[in-house]
Amino acid sequence: MNAINVKSEIAPLKKVLLHRPGEELLNLTPDTLSRLLFDDIPFLPEAQKEHDEFAGILRDNGIEVVYLEDLMAEVLELSPEIEDKFLRQFIYEAGIKTPKYKSLVFDYLKSFVNKKELVLKTMEGIKLIEINRAKREVEKSLADLVSEESDFLADPMPNLYFTRDPFASAGNGVILNKMYSVTRSRETIYAEYIFNYHPDFKDRLEKYYDRYLPYHIEGGDVLNLNDHILAVGISQRTEAGAIDQLAKNIFKNPNATIDTILAFNIPESRAFMHLDTVFTQIDYDKFTYHPGIMDTLQVFEITEGDIPDSDEDLNVVEVKGSLEEILEKYLGRKITLIPCAGGEKTSSEREQWNDGTNTLCIAPGVVVVYNRNNITNNILREAGIKVIEMSSAELSRGRGGPRCMSMPLIREDL
Repeated sequence: MNAINVKSEIAPLKKVLLHRPGEELLNLTPDTLSRLLFDDIPFLPEAQKEHDEFAGILRDNGIEVVYLEDLMAEVLELSPEIEDKFLRQFIYEAGIKTPKYKSLVFDYLKSFVNKKELVLKTMEGIKLIEINRAKREVEKSLADLVSEESDFLADPMPNLYFTRDPFASAGNGVILNKMYSVTRSRETIYAEYIFNYHPDFKDRLEKYYDRYLPYHIEGGDVLNLNDHILAVGISQRTEAGAIDQLAKNIFKNPNATIDTILAFNIPESRAFMHLDTVFTQIDYDKFTYHPGIMDTLQVFEITEGDIPDSDEDLNVVEVKGSLEEILEKYLGRKITLIPCAGGEKTSSEREQWNDGTNTLCIAPGVVVVYNRNNITNNILREAGIKVIEMSSAELSRGRGGPRCMSMPLIREDL
């Protein structure tokens, strides 16, 4: 059995990766919100309660839930050599440059006996005050004299509960992403180690993209339309160059069934940060979308070029027509588009900001959504969709919905 099997957005979901928000949210401050890509500070106890409700909904529907922090802890338990390699890479990517603090932080992290606690600490961030003062004062520097005890040696990673973005499942493989912002780039370390070393994944999946490639791409821009067609957004967080490289990698992989990539060019905006914030599939013939993208949307078809065995040759053509017409052409069926909040401008803008279109489809015509988007949710019900609502007062402050908070690992084949 393949470790990854995701060939659609709607087939019954069997296994999913989550991250329960932790103390990284407590390390958000008003001064760091913008840099850490948050608009507000969630109240952690309520955010955890909401996230546990989300996980409970998934389990109640027969879905196996695994957690990023647990898988990573299991990797570190495999050998001291893997742990040491991870810690040195974490320290380097955290931007800790001085030999003194590289050594002190390494020793501090090695002091954690419980591997899950160690993983959670790397996610939470490391403050100067956590490093033994006596060891710090053996050799003082200017940096020590001007630093405050509350300064972070390694920033927290508060966006980690959006597990959709660091990588993307596609077919029987993964797209291990190079994230758009410095603050999120370290998030992909965990997936790198899990896929390289965890016995559930090692040598059991295809790799279609790597975090060390030069172009940015994030998982919220990747939608599996079927086993032959992948949709990828050109967005605030995903570059066209990344889609070109992804296409080349997929087309030259003999085990990949994907032969067409549709690139959706959407406005670059905080409100439209990923394709799945404006457009998701919810049934065989139904999609929900935000009307605000329609006037500027461009779609391009990418297929393999005509030169055999070439790594560079692609055929790229713009696809003309409405979104509805384009989807009907490629999916071979009549399509119904359901606008966020029915398309009324004020309501659709408000509910899109609160991820009204960021649905997680767990089976054809069955979706998990935020309860706060009541207009959109009622319209979905009227369209015959089974809508499962979850609490969202705190989780929504991070600008991501149920799809953003989940990474499918296994879906049934349609």
